[in-house]
Amino acid sequence: MALLRSSIVAVAALAFLRIVVGMHFFLEGMSHLRDPNWSSAGFRKAAVGPLAEQLRAGLPQTGNWSTTLGLADDRPVAEVAGLWKQSVIDSWKKDLQLRCRVVPLEAAARAAAEKHLATAEGELTDYLGSIDDSLTDYRLEVQRLAEMERSPASSEVPFARDRITKKRRELAGQAAGWMNDVAAIGVKLTGVWNDALQPADQSRVAAAAVPTSLWKTDRFVSWSLVTIGACLVLGLLVPFNAMGGVCFLASVIAAQPFWVPGAQATYDQWVELAALLVLAAVPIGGWSGIDYFLRNWCAGWGCCGLKSDEVRG
Repeated sequence: MALLRSSIVAVAALAFLRIVVGMHFFLEGMSHLRDPNWSSAGFRKAAVGPLAEQLRAGLPQTGNWSTTLGLADDRPVAEVAGLWKQSVIDSWKKDLQLRCRVVPLEAAARAAAEKHLATAEGELTDYLGSIDDSLTDYRLEVQRLAEMERSPASSEVPFARDRITKKRRELAGQAAGWMNDVAAIGVKLTGVWNDALQPADQSRVAAAAVPTSLWKTDRFVSWSLVTIGACLVLGLLVPFNAMGGVCFLASVIAAQPFWVPGAQATYDQWVELAALLVLAAVPIGGWSGIDYFLRNWCAGWGCCGLKSDEVRG
């Protein structure tokens, strides 16, 4: 009798654990989907350790910063600044071409739109001129950082690792500030273009905009969290969904490894990961959910090669 009570308590405890963890995943995913301004950009920017470069590579940027001003090489500042400037202008021109395909403009309207584009190009030129000295210093610091990263001490000496991490964040903050300023010029240009359109045409243009790779990734992750959470709450395919949650949490932890200086605390993720491993490994993790009935149905039909009494036992 004591053993039976113990088994019932174990099943109830596992069911409670499964539902609580599932609700956390479900609600987290839903909050991301409900918030149109939510993005994983902040998480990616804060990443440290082995996955930092890969995560930051997926961040949206204004123009081709990473291959021009953000790349450590010996090209003159004026050359790479000009390349970045042209990449920004090309993105504006591409946007205008998309708009004209969605909402064809008359000759006068098209000329006005191109005039506004020329004005934005002039603002961009003036802005780059105002930060020319800062860009020169930035390029020197990027090259110094690359030399520090190539040094053997970068991976062996804790002080050197900490210094490199701080320098990366400092340079990333500078680059983000400049890109935000230039992006504001683009937003102003887009607003002027939109003002010349009817509300219905504005909606058509907005709907035709190509989603960024970051937006697609964020949507995939959000829906994955919702799916994993819902299945855990219902007790459906518990081992599979628990391992899906483990993979997600492992990616979060890998972006903030505790042995890297400056890493953020991931205690909560470690605890939840351990809970999901238990749910995936213990056979009775889904007994109080849909999996229990699926096992009985599957065993009754013999599709898994099991007998009903083997499952019940």
